[in-house]
Amino acid sequence: MPNSDIHTKNTRSKLNISLPQTSLTKCQKRVYFAGIKMFNHLPENILKISLIAQKFKVTLTKLLLLGSFYSIEEFYEWISKII
Repeated sequence: MPNSDIHTKNTRSKLNISLPQTSLTKCQKRVYFAGIKMFNHLPENILKISLIAQKFKVTLTKLLLLGSFYSIEEFYEWISKII
């Protein structure tokens, strides 16, 4: 659920998906949790078109073809450099 569905404030993170509240590290290491975190680290221009499925898929594919990632940390570092 996007943060814009939770509150009506116009914030920088309104397009991000809210992370489920959990205290277990085991739950935080699952694919679902990691996928949300990776989605939230995408550049804002890609997040804005995330509601249009086909355009989002094409744009995300183009972005991911620009870099090679062997770990999630490499993805986060690469994304932070291009933002």
